[in-house]
Amino acid sequence: MTYTKIAVQADLPAPGEAKEFEVAGKTICVANVNGTFTAIDNVCLHMGGPLGQGYIENGKVVCPWHGWEYDPATGSLEGDPKTRIDVYPIKIENGDVLVDV
Repeated sequence: MTYTKIAVQADLPAPGEAKEFEVAGKTICVANVNGTFTAIDNVCLHMGGPLGQGYIENGKVVCPWHGWEYDPATGSLEGDPKTRIDVYPIKIENGDVLVDV
């Protein structure tokens, strides 16, 4: 695995929020679900909405455009678990946020 620094811990979203980060020429969505951070593809499969501009509801990342919901741990679309977006390994070391894309 090749981890790339995307931010410092202070830049991470608050609990119940999502945020966009640039890494390796692409935008990813980092979500904070009850203090657990996950990194997923930022593009909703419906119409390309920016998931990192959405919010967390019932443990799911909700697209701000049309309300499609994704499980941030698996990338699965709510109601259609075979449809999924990419999930990336994320870790925090010495205050740095690292993601493997």
